[in-house]
Amino acid sequence: MKTAKGNLVANILTEKCPRCGEGHVFEKKKFFQFPVMKKNCNVCDYQFDREPGYFLGAMYLSYGLAVLQGLITFLTFYFFFPSVPILYVAFTIVGVIFLFSLKNFKLSRIIYIHIFPW
Repeated sequence: MKTAKGNLVANILTEKCPRCGEGHVFEKKKFFQFPVMKKNCNVCDYQFDREPGYFLGAMYLSYGLAVLQGLITFLTFYFFFPSVPILYVAFTIVGVIFLFSLKNFKLSRIIYIHIFPW
């Protein structure tokens, strides 16, 4: 199998194909619209969606990303703003997780594709 061009981390963060490193995995949409994944890469015809239920494992990655973001938010409040009431901290954590939810969806699927190339 042909390996992707460029840096692995850069390909993941820029949402590129795991085989060629040039084609985009998701269609370009407006800011807060649900991401739509392409079926195949426009450049190398790599099949992104392989079978029903393939991306169930990506849910674990998305969950891990959300926990990490919540933990970073909590630690930021704990060390830099210790006098903020805990209720505000909890609402801020929920807000941060909600704000990054669409990005986590895309990022978890792209990481999953790069972990298990076909």
